[in-house]
Amino acid sequence: MILLKLAAGMVGMASLLHIMILLGGADWYRFFGAGEAMAILSEQGSSYPTLITATIAAVLATWSVYGLSGAGLLPKLPLRKIVLAGIASIFLLRGALAIPVVLVSDSPYMQELADKMTFMMITSLICLFIGTGYAVGTYRLMTADRK
Repeated sequence: MILLKLAAGMVGMASLLHIMILLGGADWYRFFGAGEAMAILSEQGSSYPTLITATIAAVLATWSVYGLSGAGLLPKLPLRKIVLAGIASIFLLRGALAIPVVLVSDSPYMQELADKMTFMMITSLICLFIGTGYAVGTYRLMTADRK
């Protein structure tokens, strides 16, 4: 369960990073790939970037808690195996498909991301690692029940 512990820790750090982005404002939105539109909305005092970023932080925190539960560091949570499999799938899909989607899409935001290919490669690799950690952990939980 070492991979799942590590992956859950990384997701927890990503949640904290999103909280830091909330505090950092527009420049942080730009640096971390949220797009110019989100940065401008943040500069204008719109609540939209705050709501979206806070929601992402909450989802990531929840996913981290589920990962820690799956790794045995926290009590068993409801639907743990199904949720962990879903989290693994989302991270693996994000890691595998983000770059191809960015390259074929013609939306302004995707164009911004296409211009930040180093960022896209790094975040995609991170997502693949996290997804693998959750997938391996989920597999081990499911096979442990059969023994």
